[in-house]
Amino acid sequence: MSVQADRVMIFDTTLRDGEQSPGCSMTQPEKLRVAKALADLGVDVIEAGFPAASPGDWASVNAVAREVQGPIICGLARCNRDDIEKAARALRDADKHRIHVFLATSAIHRQYKLNMAKEEILRNAVEGVRIAREFCDDVEFSPEDASRTELEFLAQVVEAVIDAGATTVNIPDTVGYTVPHEFAELFRYLRKNVPNIDRARLSVHCHDDLGMAVANSLMAVVSGARQVECTINGIGERAGNCSLEEVVMALRTREAFFNARTGIQTERLYPTSRLVSSITGMPIPRNKAVVGENAFAHESGIHQHGMLKHASTYEIMRPQDVGLARSSLVLGKHSGRHALRERIRELGFTLEDAEFARVFEEFKALADKKKELFDGDIEALVLRAENGDQGPWALAALRTASQGGSGEATITLTHTDGSRIERSARGDGPVDAAFKAVEEATGIRPKLQKFELRSLSEGEDAQGEAVVYVEYNQRSYRGASATTDIVESATRAFLEVINRIEQSRRAQAVA
Repeated sequence: MSVQADRVMIFDTTLRDGEQSPGCSMTQPEKLRVAKALADLGVDVIEAGFPAASPGDWASVNAVAREVQGPIICGLARCNRDDIEKAARALRDADKHRIHVFLATSAIHRQYKLNMAKEEILRNAVEGVRIAREFCDDVEFSPEDASRTELEFLAQVVEAVIDAGATTVNIPDTVGYTVPHEFAELFRYLRKNVPNIDRARLSVHCHDDLGMAVANSLMAVVSGARQVECTINGIGERAGNCSLEEVVMALRTREAFFNARTGIQTERLYPTSRLVSSITGMPIPRNKAVVGENAFAHESGIHQHGMLKHASTYEIMRPQDVGLARSSLVLGKHSGRHALRERIRELGFTLEDAEFARVFEEFKALADKKKELFDGDIEALVLRAENGDQGPWALAALRTASQGGSGEATITLTHTDGSRIERSARGDGPVDAAFKAVEEATGIRPKLQKFELRSLSEGEDAQGEAVVYVEYNQRSYRGASATTDIVESATRAFLEVINRIEQSRRAQAVA
């Protein structure tokens, strides 16, 4: 008789730890879109942010708590009353909510960051949990930098916070320092030496500085962890976090080994991955496990022969299990609404009728420029429709010319107030000229930090996605756009940045 697999909770921190990755900041509407996608994916907990970090963070956590149903909505807080009360207020509208308090415990952090003795750490940790329990029955505690904390002291802290009321204790490898067998021993030590360990759920949170976040998280599961903290595409500070899609598919594919399962709707992994990539501007490497373009691609003749005989010869997962249709259905200008809608569905997206109508019109316009449209083209159209108009500026017309290394651009912009403005500029090439013309038209002159281009599909007529990173008033902004004309893509991406700056200035003026 087979033993019933244990349930492992998936705690997604894309909106909190993931957003801390440089260049990955999201607007409140973008955070809501990601949160709703995570709910559809079936995550158990969404860590929506750090409410005390800023008024914007508080508002985003509060919006997720009000509008997203299903998962537990969690907010991070330091072990002080002000942080915890802000988290509690931000979360109060959620059907299910959790307060996550943390305090560093390692000797390095005690000496150089906190300047606190062990006794003070222990006292503050207990007090933080007790305050959180005043507002919430579901309280998680994290001893930051646990993997570099003395085992005896770590066990003492864990026992104390459980006695104080922590229902989940998370063991973070904050700097990605540990290795799998060492981490497994840490969990085994805690289970053996913390008398009340069975009164709390053990969790794990790993960073990928040495490329072992997924491996370390899985070893923690083997050693008793029943919650994994992770992010979509593994985004996060420095080298990132444990990748949600990788740890989930490892547990699913090797369920007999791990004797553990999750509640994730795995067919939603691919579209959720693409959504987060689109919003954050962090491209997914082609060879990324589970959701990369090459994850189910086979070029070797030997591999192709084996695949034709039986897919299991070279595939340990079915592409359909992660939401990726095996067939590379090519659409063109003669394809109809039904074919396009079916392809969108196969890619894992759902559109309202109005959004689909917009996508179909753009699809037809794009098909007139391209002979064939591939999955990347369709995804770009869908994500653009879901993003909607960010306003207030929109590109009405663009004309460019270049000669001998210099460029000229004339742009026409429309504004939501009904005005229309045209400006021309010269620059070092057509893209530089277009950027300068946008600056002249809008009066906003950000500092360009980085400009990236990549192809979204195949062929000479492929759509090119432009991603622009700028700095304005000591804040970083990102914009992205995709068309078959790279100058137009770049201009639209830059205009998206201008719109984000406008929205930020308006929000600050209101505040």
